Amino acid sequence: VQLQASGGGLVQAGGSLRLSCAASGSRHSFTVMGWYRQAPGRQRELVATILINGITDYGDFVKGRFTVSRDNAKKTVYLQMNSLEPEDTAVYYCYTKRSVIVYWGQGTQVTVSS
Repeated sequence: VQLQASGGGLVQAGGSLRLSCAASGSRHSFTVMGWYRQAPGRQRELVATILINGITDYGDFVKGRFTVSRDNAKKTVYLQMNSLEPEDTAVYYCYTKRSVIVYWGQGTQVTVSS
């Protein structure tokens, strides 16, 4: 299973970015897809998860600013991030799970300037 993320970049505080992550290498759908992030000196933390049936879960810090979605036919997960804050600066990693194995994308840098 391979995950290819894209869409990171530099944005001013209050701006928006949309991340995408396409999964490949499996004929089957992925029940769980989502995003984590890791800022320098901090542990990796959950941003958002979406199940194949559309149920979502978010980290507490999201506070309605981010929306996770997916296209099951394309095996792609998206993260729409609005009202970005400098504290959102981090490397964002998409992930999926197959049984007990977690697969990670390569990470995409999001930098929010004040």
